Amino acid sequence: MATHKLGPMKNFFYQTDQLIRFSGRVTKALFSRPFYLTETLEQMYLGGVGSLWLVALTGILAGQAIAINFANELGDFGAKNYLGRIMIMAIVRELGPTLTGIMVAARVASGITAEIGSMKSSNQIDALRAYSIDPLQKLAVPRLVALLIMVPVLTIICDVVGLFGGYIIAVLLAHISGSLYWAPVVEHLNFGNITMGLVKPIVFAFIIAFVSLWKGFTAEGGAKGVGAATNQSVVITSISILLANFVITQVIFKLIKGYF
Repeated sequence: MATHKLGPMKNFFYQTDQLIRFSGRVTKALFSRPFYLTETLEQMYLGGVGSLWLVALTGILAGQAIAINFANELGDFGAKNYLGRIMIMAIVRELGPTLTGIMVAARVASGITAEIGSMKSSNQIDALRAYSIDPLQKLAVPRLVALLIMVPVLTIICDVVGLFGGYIIAVLLAHISGSLYWAPVVEHLNFGNITMGLVKPIVFAFIIAFVSLWKGFTAEGGAKGVGAATNQSVVITSISILLANFVITQVIFKLIKGYF
């Protein structure tokens, strides 16, 4: 269908419908054989290990920035001992998963879309079908599994380095003892905060995988079309992550409010 002939709203609903249908096919392929372990490990390395330093740097800088701001504000009320509690809420609940998701979307989603789109434009995907190889199982499933594993792992790393960045600021600039900082951090590392911090990256991984793969498999128009699809992939995944973050926060607070 020529989507450019549709109005903005009709085009939005059409594209959403196509994304949902594609996501369903990828999910179905996830539980089908064969499973390409080598490709999955390769994608875990490229997407996970390759993003490690970016995520770690983002986490520690964000943690330090938050700690500086809150330490100054809390100092006016003589409540610097609450800094660790605020850091666990800000980092583990919100910034850790969200920043990790956006960083991975910027780096990995663009790479997936560009790679798959280039393979499509050069007829490599048609070649796989000619050899009776399902492109979804060969290309999509390994990338989805890799993201489902590595995004939560990267989020945990981002949380740890973010809290450590806050600790550096607490000790060196806010003059808070290490024990006074870490005690509330450990105390509030409870079921609610951990659940919030782990559910989000899993959902974000699905978003990054489904959108980037969909844009890659549907890219048209040669190099120009692949470039446009790559740009759209990053924009859609980033916005979707922010929207999903809000929804997940609301849902989890309602479901397990008593565990925070």
